[in-house]
Amino acid sequence: MLLLALDTATPAVTVALHDGADVVASSSQVDARRHGELLLPAVDRLLAEAGLRLDAVTGIVVGVGPGPYTGLRVGLMTADTFGLALGVPVHGLCTLDGLAYAADLPVPFVVATDARRKEVYWARYTDSRTRVGGPAVDRPADIADQVAGLPAVGAGALLYPDTFPDVHAPEHVTAAALASLAAERLAAGEELPEPRPLYLRRPDAQVPKNYKVVTPK
Repeated sequence: MLLLALDTATPAVTVALHDGADVVASSSQVDARRHGELLLPAVDRLLAEAGLRLDAVTGIVVGVGPGPYTGLRVGLMTADTFGLALGVPVHGLCTLDGLAYAADLPVPFVVATDARRKEVYWARYTDSRTRVGGPAVDRPADIADQVAGLPAVGAGALLYPDTFPDVHAPEHVTAAALASLAAERLAAGEELPEPRPLYLRRPDAQVPKNYKVVTPK
């Protein structure tokens, strides 16, 4: 097994290789505006560092969000393209699940990432592998009662200390965590989700309503 994992659902552009037993190599860069520019060079660099060729990959793992439309689709389209070119399966994983897995907290907790518009993408977990609520997108003040007393993980939680006063690492998801979680579930015989995006809301860019027609009669 050689899994190539990637995620662009958050400001982190993150890539990893996993051989079924451990992470072979990983890379993460935080830059919310350069997903498309950074992702493929990161894949090339990681393969070179590991002394491997792309055709050695036996499966793709991609974070499906939730996340902003533009960033999220970079990773999903890249994963689909690799899968088609290599003839290998493409597996999806919730980005918040990757954060939860990396946090590895021994108590129930919540994961929250920045959804912009003064909102967060969030989900609740009983442990690092078990999601029991979400994912959803809400204003932090609107979910304060639901997350009260729970530790929080993620960059979204750091933005709203009134709702999430107890924040733990990591801040951003890593492909290494996604790859490790995927390898664990595949080894257990679990079927991973399809690589379909969790947008949770419409894109920011929309066609204006009632715009004025200026073509000649």
